[in-house]
Amino acid sequence: MTATQSIRDLDLKSLTNRAYHPSPAAWEDQVLYFLMLDRFSDGKEQGFRDNRGRRVVKGATPLYTTSDAGNAVRTEPEAAAWREAGTRWCGGTLKGLAGKMGYLKRLGVTAVWVSPLFKQCSFVATYHGYGIQNFLDVDPHFGTREDLRELVRIAHANGIYVILDIILNHAGNIFAYDRDHTPYGVGTSYTVQGFRAADGTPDIPFGPVDLAACPDAWPDGAVWPRELQSADAYTRMGYIRDWDSYHEYLDGDFFDLKDIHLGGGDVDGFHPSPALLALCEVYKYWIALADIDGYRIDTVKHMGRGATRFFASVIHEFAQKIGKENFYLIGEITGGRANAFDTLETTGLNAALGVDDIPLRLEDLVKGKANPADYFDLFRNSLLVRKESHVWFRDKVVTVIDDHDQVCRGAKKERFCAGDPTWRKLVLNALALNATTLGVPCIYYGTEQAFDGEGGDDRYLRECMFGGSFGAFRTRGAHFFDEDNPVYREFAKILALRRDRIALRRGRQYLREISGDGVTFGLPYVMGGEIRSVVPWSRIFDVEEMVLAINTDTDAPRTAWVLVDGSINREGDRFVCIYSTDPAQLRTTTVAKRINVAVLAIPVTVPAAGFVIFERR
Repeated sequence: MTATQSIRDLDLKSLTNRAYHPSPAAWEDQVLYFLMLDRFSDGKEQGFRDNRGRRVVKGATPLYTTSDAGNAVRTEPEAAAWREAGTRWCGGTLKGLAGKMGYLKRLGVTAVWVSPLFKQCSFVATYHGYGIQNFLDVDPHFGTREDLRELVRIAHANGIYVILDIILNHAGNIFAYDRDHTPYGVGTSYTVQGFRAADGTPDIPFGPVDLAACPDAWPDGAVWPRELQSADAYTRMGYIRDWDSYHEYLDGDFFDLKDIHLGGGDVDGFHPSPALLALCEVYKYWIALADIDGYRIDTVKHMGRGATRFFASVIHEFAQKIGKENFYLIGEITGGRANAFDTLETTGLNAALGVDDIPLRLEDLVKGKANPADYFDLFRNSLLVRKESHVWFRDKVVTVIDDHDQVCRGAKKERFCAGDPTWRKLVLNALALNATTLGVPCIYYGTEQAFDGEGGDDRYLRECMFGGSFGAFRTRGAHFFDEDNPVYREFAKILALRRDRIALRRGRQYLREISGDGVTFGLPYVMGGEIRSVVPWSRIFDVEEMVLAINTDTDAPRTAWVLVDGSINREGDRFVCIYSTDPAQLRTTTVAKRINVAVLAIPVTVPAAGFVIFERR
């Protein structure tokens, strides 16, 4: 199937003359999994379980063992080669991902978020997918459009929705300015030397491309579709220097990625540009072609709310027209919680990606570095959301721990497990806390295998699951699709309980007070720079209460009295342990005791570095 060169060549009416996979009734019921396509699977692994659960004996790459750790960095030349490998294409494909749907399904994943897969500029190694040269084709490193359609078909057959990462704010490094290091100047459009050819040379005239005069511009030169070749499609104001200046971050280039002019006017009086209208057709096309279930929209802050609202309206209407009533639009909205909330309320996006504050507060809670209320209060900030705690955040925020660029960390990038080996003992707690508190949980690939990447830039967060030359734990030649890994195995049990208990998916949420003597209660808090304690919370749905708790002490079990709701529970009610990281604790019971007229409590023991769930029976 040859890619089309123009929006005019798309036949959406014919493409949509079929039945489509329906949307989920509630996205808060789902568990997302985000992966970098180039770094996930090349389909050459052996010893993993295929989509039917059968052990694969073919393949060239064996399963990782602890003896492989550090095998790529034993000498400085080897280490330099490993680091360099992380800056370029590594080889993950759509077919490789399609073959791992069983791995994801058995973990408990119900929606996979795939990094951008559209055709990149051929002269730079934008393996991450954010430097698009052709918005209407799949990059050949990843496969073909038919491979994408087959991936979605296999995902749906395994009960997994597919969310694509998309970009409207910018194209790749498709043209060059007439001088190097162009400064930013508000209101100034710089002269463009030309569109770049396949080798990066800017010798294609800037403007609508004449293929008779420049036959090599297709398919690897300039930008496609044709509707994006107009000079007016780009702001041409040079690089963003001040990321907090409104007009600069709205109109400037995102590093060397070229800013697309999306329109003008305030939110209510917004006028879409021809470029935005073309991109709307582009992303309708991918839904129609591949049966996509949602989009994660990159760099929403830089698009402007008018453009975001217009796009959200167009896509929601198109999706509803073909039977996808709850097509999910997740916005990457940096700039703080107030900006994220207001952007959602103004634009009609379904959810914000919680990358600003949730990851660090969740991590610090689990590692015993911060008061638990610092995390739980993110879901109870009534001054911000102007609603009850459990209403807005239920399906309006996608919560993450690790992620691919960690905007919250600045220059020092590191996964949860980086550094102190103790953190590996606690990573299951981090995953469990994320999955069983409010929001739509999202797992970043490799966290379920305790990846520990760290370094000065994004590459160290983007290790290869399939091994290759840039494998996790500073390895090469070993893959990590290990379903016997204790973190994977235990987290799968927790996600199975989340799937079966509606209170864990949709219930109200309360951080609970604790007591050592059953008399004096208070929220757990940091003492002497750390907290080593039971940290409990409840999820309540209707008259059902479930009590969950982690232990931030990695060396010893902890016991505490935990408050429960006195209006729906009675003295003598029994709470049964339905999950514990200590198997001996399963099916044990604890009994509610009346503390005073209005308050009940139950004694809860949590294993060292452990996690428990109790259910009233």
